[in-house]
Amino acid sequence: MKTATSRRFQVRAEGPLACFTRPEMKAERVSYEVMTPSAARGLLEAILWKPAIRWHVHEITVLTPVKWMSFRRNEVNSRAVVGRFDYAADEDRAQRNTVALRDVDYVITASFSLVAARAGAEDNIRKFEEMFERRLEKGQYFHAPYLGCREFSAQVRPMDVSPRAAEEGRGRRPLGLMFYDFDFGGGDAAVRPLFFEAYLEDGVLQVPPWEQVLAHNGDQP
Repeated sequence: MKTATSRRFQVRAEGPLACFTRPEMKAERVSYEVMTPSAARGLLEAILWKPAIRWHVHEITVLTPVKWMSFRRNEVNSRAVVGRFDYAADEDRAQRNTVALRDVDYVITASFSLVAARAGAEDNIRKFEEMFERRLEKGQYFHAPYLGCREFSAQVRPMDVSPRAAEEGRGRRPLGLMFYDFDFGGGDAAVRPLFFEAYLEDGVLQVPPWEQVLAHNGDQP
């Protein structure tokens, strides 16, 4: 029988700017204080995405103090429409304020599991572990990793030493409700956002498992 879960990896991600947008903010972009689990998953999938595996984020360690930066930038008002070629961005542009994080540095602790329904006969955990390690060491990505917004690029590398959190020894600090990820359900089920009560404990965000968050949000959409 195949081993179902990989070992835990530690990936360091840093950059000059980051914005993990709070969904309750409509017109303006305002970031959460720290990276969200979904943003961490997206960064890991930039390094290695395969239909046969599913990433699980366990911890996000904050290595630098939380610092803010506010600026304005141009954004379009409408979403992209497939098949439409007559769109003019200049006619649909608005200037909006962004409250982002600056000089961020995180360590993501994560593992992945095999998706039995999508795994082939030759797929196994060790194969994907080696593939991820090789791609991370060589800086190979499916797309450029980013910190919340695609224009905020991330420098990503392995974390070979034990990380030291910026708030180590400061105890537990509540962050409020944080976006966890989307639940796509299946079949006719509606896509819904999932949230969890987030705490920064000695500079570490402990991420609950999917099943626990699903239960707290109600098993049915």
